[in-house]
Amino acid sequence: MAGISNRPLSQSSSSTSSTSCNSRSSVPPPTFSTCIFSDVAGDITVVVDGESFLLHKFPLVARCGKMRKIMRDLKDSSSSIELRDFPGGPLTFELAMKFCYGINLEITPSNVVDLRCAAGYLEMTEDYKEDNLISQTESYLDKTAFRNLKKSVQVLTSCERQELSEKFKIPDRCVEAIAMNACREQLVSNLSEELKGRDCLAWWIEQLSALGIDYYTRVVSVMARTGVRSESIVASLMHYSQESLKGVIVDRNCQGQREIVEAIVTLLPCDERGSIIPLSFLLGMLKIGITLGIEISYRLELERRIGQQLESVSLDDLLIPSVGREESMYDVDTVHRILACFLERVDEEDEESGCDSDSTGHYHGSLLKVGRIMDAYLAEIAPDPYLSLQKFTAIIERLPDYARMVDDGIYRAIDVYLKAHPLMTEEERKSLCKFIDCNKLSQDASNHMAQNDRLPVQMVVRVLYSEQMRLKKALSGDSDEGVLDLSSGVLNRAVSPRDNYASLRRENRELKLEIARMRVRVSELEKEQTLMKEGMMERSGNNGGTFLTSLSKGIGKIGIFGGENRQKVNRKSRSVSERKTSRKR
Repeated sequence: MAGISNRPLSQSSSSTSSTSCNSRSSVPPPTFSTCIFSDVAGDITVVVDGESFLLHKFPLVARCGKMRKIMRDLKDSSSSIELRDFPGGPLTFELAMKFCYGINLEITPSNVVDLRCAAGYLEMTEDYKEDNLISQTESYLDKTAFRNLKKSVQVLTSCERQELSEKFKIPDRCVEAIAMNACREQLVSNLSEELKGRDCLAWWIEQLSALGIDYYTRVVSVMARTGVRSESIVASLMHYSQESLKGVIVDRNCQGQREIVEAIVTLLPCDERGSIIPLSFLLGMLKIGITLGIEISYRLELERRIGQQLESVSLDDLLIPSVGREESMYDVDTVHRILACFLERVDEEDEESGCDSDSTGHYHGSLLKVGRIMDAYLAEIAPDPYLSLQKFTAIIERLPDYARMVDDGIYRAIDVYLKAHPLMTEEERKSLCKFIDCNKLSQDASNHMAQNDRLPVQMVVRVLYSEQMRLKKALSGDSDEGVLDLSSGVLNRAVSPRDNYASLRRENRELKLEIARMRVRVSELEKEQTLMKEGMMERSGNNGGTFLTSLSKGIGKIGIFGGENRQKVNRKSRSVSERKTSRKR
């Protein structure tokens, strides 16, 4: 029979016991039963998971209520019992029996859960013996394990393989202990400037990565409720996802990977300003989530959070490969939803800021950045032969006109799309080119557009007409750029108050955008002025008197031209006055 009674004690068991059995090398080591009662043979056989233990009834019934009940109901002729589904298996049962025989045993974070569950299974309460195994394991948990964060994590890790631990509420107490210890560490780090920050939290963040996703979710949820900093929680989430998904082949059919991503999305703290959660982490989780096929609600949450920081993304971040049955190369629908989330944020900030010029300039600057990013994105995906016209135009339509100071970017994207899709009908070309504002094109773009044979004829005529009007205004010196029509702001009986309010909001937004453009232009001029000053200073330092001489000559010329102009103006005024007096006569 295998077990304690007919096999030598292991080395670890003999080192932890208080009663040691000395033996010489020539004599076989004594068995478990003979160490305690050398003159009494075992009288009961206990079978645990196929392994048999030859034991004595008296030590068992003295401490175990379950064994006492079994012995009482046992027939006189029978001397064998079987314990099914024993928590911890034969190894834990052996430790429990050592305790029954009075051998000191070392309780550790790795075996305390199994011992507590085994003690509960065997009903080793204080009713049968004082200071029984249940009280000793509970004392270790309360006084040792739960007061140390590292030991609490080890105990919680061992709960994952012991289902009976839930019955004794060990996981719940572990979770609370971990959260309280983390808060305590946070307070200690705040008191010390040297420990304050991310480094002092790294060690417990790494410890939490050993937990399964279920227990990890419970721990982080309690941490957020007890006041652990959001930055620390985000750092833990990033480390956990990196350790859990590192080196793992992303499999769409893997339920475990999908649960990890969905749980991490659920645990993300509130971050309305987008200053806590790194954008790269959100984009990485979104791409992995799309590949794994996570639920649409989790995808939408990630897209919403990315939309809060859309002005900070790069072009490569938005190039998300399509998955599944999609024929196009890139996932355009996801980018479209992210853009919609960003524009919703802009509208909310617009309503909240009111007439605050600083807030207005900030979000309009973000809008202009997003406009440039989306134009570059459209130009990048335009060569895809499987990209439908509907998806391409959906992104163009979603971005408002005032998000672009110039339309060179959108013209380039449309031109690339027309080149990659030569079979488009004339009507489709017209519907696509209507998004180009010829008045917002640069000179180079206008010249290119006028010679572009891929465009409809009407579009070429429009750009030529626009160039003609621009040239005419330049020659006449008259320009109405920047003048906004505010006549629609007057309340009209034919217009409903709701429509009139929408019109006023739109015109207010245009005014704010104009202010933002002016600020951008002023900043550019200031930079140019600074560069010119630096260049002048460098030249003055190198040339010395030569530069001053040339500068005085230039000023003299300006004065001469100014004098001549004044003389011409005086002559003109005299001739006009003489004509008027002659007519009166």
